[in-house]
This record gives sequence, C-alpha cells and structure tokens, in this order.
Amino acid sequence: MTDLSQTVQSAFKGKRIAIIGDLVADQFLSGSISRVSREAPVFILKHENTETRPGGAANAAANIASLGGFPLLVGATGDDEIGRLLIESLERAEVNPQFISKIENGTTTTKVRVLAGQNYSAKQQVIRIDYENDVSFVAELRSEFSDSLRSVASKADAIVVSDYGYGVVNDEIYGEARRLSGEYDIPLVVDSRFRLREFTGATSATPNQEEVETLLGRKFNDDDCADLCAELGYGSLLVTCGNNGMLVIEPGRKPCKIPAIGSTQPVDVTGAGDTVIAAFSLGLAGGLSVVDAASVANHAGGIVVMKKGTATASIGELIASLTGSGMTAAVSDFSA
Repeated sequence: MTDLSQTVQSAFKGKRIAIIGDLVADQFLSGSISRVSREAPVFILKHENTETRPGGAANAAANIASLGGFPLLVGATGDDEIGRLLIESLERAEVNPQFISKIENGTTTTKVRVLAGQNYSAKQQVIRIDYENDVSFVAELRSEFSDSLRSVASKADAIVVSDYGYGVVNDEIYGEARRLSGEYDIPLVVDSRFRLREFTGATSATPNQEEVETLLGRKFNDDDCADLCAELGYGSLLVTCGNNGMLVIEPGRKPCKIPAIGSTQPVDVTGAGDTVIAAFSLGLAGGLSVVDAASVANHAGGIVVMKKGTATASIGELIASLTGSGMTAAVSDFSA
C-alpha cells in the first residue's frame, strides 16, 4: 500500500476544480468589552478589528487553492463594499475572480460574527448578523452562470456544487453541471444545505449529520444512509458526523466509518464543510478511491476546526497530519 502523504501532494497539485455556488463574505468583528451601557442593560463593545474572509462556495475555492489545486469559481457578489472586500480576500487566497458576476444594485451575502472579550482575553462569538442578497437579482444572472460554468467545466478535473440556499443554484444550473460532468467524464460533488434530495445523480455528496437527519426526518443508521445514497442515484455518499468522524457509503460495499482526527473538542467548526468538500473533490479528481479521498478530507477538516473563524488547510499541514497518522492508501478492504 502507498503512503497517502506521498500520494496526495502529486494527486492534488494543479487539479482544476470548477465550483459553482453561493459566495458568502464571512466577517469577523472583534472588540473588547469596556463597560455596561447606561442606555440599556447591555455591554459596550469597543471595536478593534473587522476581517473579511471567503465563505460558502468562496471558502471551498480558497481551500482548493491552499491545498495545491486550481479553483475555477462561478458565483456572484453585490456591487457593494462588502463585495469588493470579498473579491480582495479571494485574490489574497490566490483564487481568480474572473468568473464572478456582479449583482447590480445588489447586496453581497454577508455573515457578521461579533467576537467579544475582556482586554487580553480570548474573544468569543456572541452574536451573528446575516445580510442576504435578493434572490431575484441573482436569478437575472442565471444565463451568465450557465455560460461561465460551461467555460470552466471544459478545462476542469471535477465540478463542485456548493448550494447554501442563496439563489445561485437551481434545477437548471444543477442539470447543466450534471450534464457537463457526464460530457467531460469528471466527478460531480454536491454540498446542499437544504435541497440535496433535488440534486440527484451526482458522483457524490458531503452532507453533515444534521442535514441527513433533516432529510430523513429522524436520526439515522448506516442502512438509512445506504438507502438515501441509492434513492439519490449517487456513486457514493460522505456524511460528516462532527467529533464522531465520517461515514462513507458506496453501493455494494460495507459502510466505512472513519474516526475523527485530533481533538474531539473543536475550536471553531465555521466553514469546515467547505474544507471537506474541497479536499474530497481534489482527491476524486486526482484518482484516489472514495474512501481514501474521504480519509484525506477528514484530516483537512480536522485541521481547520482547530483554527478560529473561517479557515483553510494548507497542503503542508495536510501532509504533516497524514504523515503523523501513518495513513496508507487503500485504507479499507471492503467486501462486496
């Protein structure tokens, strides 16, 4: 068996991954609590810093870049200041914004996390404020999205659909992604917060435990996931289960449970699913088996949950994590 740490770097390097989905500006507003307000029984936060990072599909793209791949990102921002900051953050992450459309008079979807604490103490998230774009504005760009998707898919090694429910991906866009996946014989991997059941026939999907429970309307077992994989017509299903690791389903094979990497007490799980789908899609594009790609994604996810805020895993960190665990390729010997 081959050491995965030796395989991954060459498998990931330069792989071109087309990503279409909802771009989100993740903002982190930090400050110190100075005193209680005289106007109301609330703390006064003295602002210190606001940082804008790629979120949603933009975070998946940033992770693909940091892991050695080449992201081809399709989506939209508003023509506002937050949109400008999001584009700048993508460029710093070495993500080319060439195929990102602008929503005229539109708002960039933004999640503002307010981090507060006493002077010289660790800051904790106390509230999140969301600003959502107008879906009707996004709908006007659908033909532009389709054109861009066709352009990037023609030179891609895999396609990722990242649907956070903010309007970029609909049935028509997904159908085009599925058609292009078949035309170019490349993997199609789906992450959908609310509509996974509508996006059938993909190579794989990466729902988390809560999303699967919502789909099924109950807690689930391995057989439930196998049934869901068959119902949706997927080649595999990767379910992330927090500190319980991952569950990999492939038709005709026994379910594979992958234990969580590192601490079972994460620092911050923000955006971890984006990291998982980035590493998983790179693995599939690089010719890894489903289980090996999932194992690598498990390591990448384990790296980012130990960082504060929306974060990326670098290829160096991933190699170090794989080396430290002694992971080998073909980690599971299934019986059909």
